[in-house]
Amino acid sequence: MSTTTHLMTADELMNINDDSHRHELIKGELLTMPLPKRPHGRVAANLIMILGQYVKANRLGQICAEAGYHLERDPDTVLGPDVSFVAWDRAGDEIDGYYPGPPDLAIEVLSPGDRRGRVERKLSIWLQTGTRSVWLVNPRLRTVEVISSTGERKLFHESDELVDDTVPGFHVPVSEIFN
Repeated sequence: MSTTTHLMTADELMNINDDSHRHELIKGELLTMPLPKRPHGRVAANLIMILGQYVKANRLGQICAEAGYHLERDPDTVLGPDVSFVAWDRAGDEIDGYYPGPPDLAIEVLSPGDRRGRVERKLSIWLQTGTRSVWLVNPRLRTVEVISSTGERKLFHESDELVDDTVPGFHVPVSEIFN
């Protein structure tokens, strides 16, 4: 006797009616996470404002908060970073649903309960599916780790200036992200 597990599709994920949790799919398996706490949300909001103003002023692309990206099909993988950037040449028309492909930049604000293995798994998926750069933002340590698609990893501390070529010309003191 064998059992089969139902793998969820991106369409099924889109129709979940649960406002008390965040959901993502990895290879058809549903991941459920609690809503972020206030410090997490404050840091994500700072990133949206800082990066969003720069991207808009320089007409570089689109910034999104917690938007879903349909990264793999059959079985489906849909991830939603805290903040993301897609350059204008890839942005395409607005669609009602998940963006079909990866963002250029995915920003994950780490929560105290995040497990390193789970974070690294998502990081690997982002980079393997075409995301150019991922920022792991740690509010507790007040650091930003930038991981590029080449595998290069750079750790920026509060006294450093964050620079990432994924967003041309962008730079910001790391301390501004946490204030």
